[in-house]
Amino acid sequence: MKVVVPGGTGQVGAILDRALTAAGHEVTVVTRSPSRAHDIGWDGTTLGPWAEAIDGCDVVVNLAGRSVSCRYTEENLRAMMDSRVDSARVVGEAIAAAERPPRVWLQMSTATVYAHSFDAAHDETTGVIGGAEAGVPDYWAYSVEIAQNWERAQTEAPTPATRKVALRSAMVMSPDRGGVFDVLSRLVRLGLGGPVAGGAQYVSWIHGEDFVRAVEFLIDRDDIEGPVNLASPGPLPHRDFMRALRAAWRVPVGLPATRWMAELGAFALRSDTELLLKSRRVVPGRLDAAGFAFAHPEWGSAAKSLVRQAGRRHPDREVDRLSKR
Repeated sequence: MKVVVPGGTGQVGAILDRALTAAGHEVTVVTRSPSRAHDIGWDGTTLGPWAEAIDGCDVVVNLAGRSVSCRYTEENLRAMMDSRVDSARVVGEAIAAAERPPRVWLQMSTATVYAHSFDAAHDETTGVIGGAEAGVPDYWAYSVEIAQNWERAQTEAPTPATRKVALRSAMVMSPDRGGVFDVLSRLVRLGLGGPVAGGAQYVSWIHGEDFVRAVEFLIDRDDIEGPVNLASPGPLPHRDFMRALRAAWRVPVGLPATRWMAELGAFALRSDTELLLKSRRVVPGRLDAAGFAFAHPEWGSAAKSLVRQAGRRHPDREVDRLSKR
């Protein structure tokens, strides 16, 4: 199978690239900074020679978009919007122009599209789209607008021969350096892995292995199109999420943080508190209905699996000793 992955050099792209290549598929990564034999350069906004890779391929998985791990300044929010919408638009143009278009286009989206919620879980049918919640920062609505415009760029692309799926992904957990699991694990090992702002906000997540398996599942299922939640069936409050992560690392305590402490920490890490404070209670309604079986449905066992993987992946770290206890 020939798979083209625009924006495939980030954490999620690396996970997918490794897994698909190991399975024997031919993977081409479209990136602004090509450096490997299977990389092709692009600018993320205009058609170019890179589009030739899409003509005749089987699958496109577009992951392109500016990282959300940044301060949510006006400039950065606009860059998030433009990089996502422009890349989805131009991928659609490449597919529309192809003589032999791919049979499926999987477009990255985000579970952030759903409302900040502590009660009912959001699936694709009954989930409430965010943007109108009371008592949250105004700019959170812009994150929802980004997600909606991102998906709209795919939906409106004139690609009748290509099935389209929007991947409303929760946080993808893998042992890769710089990924969300790596960042949270470092905080835990420093003794800072306690609940933030009380810890009642829900965390939705998916193990990297299940992310890959879900992508493969959706490629094979010709009857599924439109938005699909890529999230484990076990979202849990932040306080419980961090407790399980501490247990996986065998760290007995974690310093809790108030909202203002979280603001200071996010500023120091050049990140934003929306990533910590927004309650994302998202469940995989369509995957469950289609019979997808998660290998890592519960966070406690998933965290232990990731700690073991981190020990194997980075034996130079203290990780190795901790993961073998």
